[in-house]
Amino acid sequence: MRRLVNFLVTLFAVSIIVFAAMNVLPGDPALTILGLDATEDALEALRQRLGLNEPLTKRYFLWIGNALTGNFGISHSFSVPVSDLIIERLPLTVSLAISGMTCTVILAFVLGVFAAANHKRYGDWGVMVISQLGIALPAFWLSILLVLLFAVKLRWLPPGGFPGWENPTDAIRSLILPTLALSLVQSAVLARVTRSSMLEVMRQDYIRTARASGFQRSRILWRHTLPNALIPIVTIIGMQFAALVTGTIVIENVFYLPGLGKLIFQSISNRDLPTVQALVMLFAAIVIIANFIVDITYSVIDPRLKDRA
Repeated sequence: MRRLVNFLVTLFAVSIIVFAAMNVLPGDPALTILGLDATEDALEALRQRLGLNEPLTKRYFLWIGNALTGNFGISHSFSVPVSDLIIERLPLTVSLAISGMTCTVILAFVLGVFAAANHKRYGDWGVMVISQLGIALPAFWLSILLVLLFAVKLRWLPPGGFPGWENPTDAIRSLILPTLALSLVQSAVLARVTRSSMLEVMRQDYIRTARASGFQRSRILWRHTLPNALIPIVTIIGMQFAALVTGTIVIENVFYLPGLGKLIFQSISNRDLPTVQALVMLFAAIVIIANFIVDITYSVIDPRLKDRA
């Protein structure tokens, strides 16, 4: 309950920051919508219709009250409810984030456990070099390299775009390169954390006892070492899932995917305040929810932490 209260208070504080930041930015949304040739009467009428002349406090509580019912207003750019835009584009972004997180966890666990099992050997050094390269490469630049290799040179995968879910095979093929671009960088970080956490646990007495008892090496690594090394790993996974969701803003624009990342980029360019506010609040909520789930997961992994909370 204490974690839940902290979650709600944080979400409320974020909503205030998001609303204040969006409404103190320079520029006039009415002028952006109608253009520079609009008359002052037309601009004033539009400001009145959009509620831009109301006090900020009244506008905030009106916005947050409507948002709790799923009403985020009307998009200035698309002239449709913002909630409809989010519902239309959310599945693509969530699919991309989940596939990227799944690929990240699988790659990181395999590489991290392999490096820990071969500590101070060539396998360990190789994983460390590869992971360091992955951390150093920007995601957008890696995306361009993947397109040049797999789409332009080899012609195995499409370079961008999304055909829709009507044809699942083409839809999955169009998400392979964006998923790799998201997961390769994140898995490099998680692999190093997995390796470090595994090595720390492998120095414990009960691991030495398991070895002395004649247990198989794979059983010691996957059933005894990894479960007890999960606390720092889960922390990074929660942070990385939030980073993957927000990282789709860049990836979707590189691969021209019609998701929330592309939508928020277009909305910022058009100064579409209702859409930008809703999307920033949505991304912030996802980050907070991910951290909330991580806090709950700690107690599931290690019940002893309940007494320390």
